[in-house]
Amino acid sequence: MAINSLMEDFSSLDTSSLVDKVEAKLVQLLKDQKLNVGDSIPKELELAERLGVSRTVIREALLRLRVMGLIESKKKKGAVITSPDIFGIISKSVNPHILDQATLKEMFELRLMLEIGMADFIFQRITPADIKELKQIVSKEPDATQDYLFNIEHEIAFHGKLYEITGNETLKKFQRMLLPVFDYVHHSGLLKKQVSIKRFVSHKGLVDIIESGSPEMFRNAMRNHLENHFSRLFE
Repeated sequence: MAINSLMEDFSSLDTSSLVDKVEAKLVQLLKDQKLNVGDSIPKELELAERLGVSRTVIREALLRLRVMGLIESKKKKGAVITSPDIFGIISKSVNPHILDQATLKEMFELRLMLEIGMADFIFQRITPADIKELKQIVSKEPDATQDYLFNIEHEIAFHGKLYEITGNETLKKFQRMLLPVFDYVHHSGLLKKQVSIKRFVSHKGLVDIIESGSPEMFRNAMRNHLENHFSRLFE
C-alpha cells in the first residue's frame, strides 16, 4: 500500500472514545426532544437502554454535561436542563499565563472592539444617577494622568461602570473576564513598545460627551481614548 493511501486510511480512523460519542448523542437527544430549561431529562437506565451502552458510560457522559453547566440535579426531579454560565465556564481557563500569544493578542483586540461598539446601548439606557456616578469616578483620578498610562484600577472603575450601564449582564461578565488579560498583555511586552505620547480623550472627556453628545461622538471619542493601545497593534 502506498504511503499516501496509508496516511489517508489513518486520518479517517475514529479515535473518539465511547464516552465522547455518548456525550454527543446525549446533547443531540436533548435537542431532538426540544427540552427547555427546567425540564427533566430521562433517567440513566432509560438513556442506557436507548443508546445501547452501560449505565457507567451514561453516568460519565452526564457528569461532563454537568461540568459544562448543561444539566444540574434537583430534588424530586433528578437531572434537569439548565442555562449554563458560559463565561463562568470559560473564565476558568482564561489565565493569561497559560494562553498562547496569538490568543492573548486577539483577546486584547476584542476588548477594544467592545468598548467602541457599546455607544448606542449606553446612550439608550443611561440615567442621571449613572452620570452622577461616572463624575464621581473620574473626580478620583489624577488631574494630569499620563496619556500613555494604563491604570488597572481606573480602568476597572470607569470602564466597568460603562459596561454596567449597557444593562447587558453577559457583556459585564465578559468585561470582568477580559480585564486581567488586558492588563497582562499591556505589560507583558507582547505588543510593540509604547509609541511617543499622544493626546487622547480622557475619562472625563468621555463623561462630558455622554452627558451632552451623541452615540457617534462617543464612538469617535472612545476610539481616540484607546488610540495608544491601537498604535501598539498597528504601528
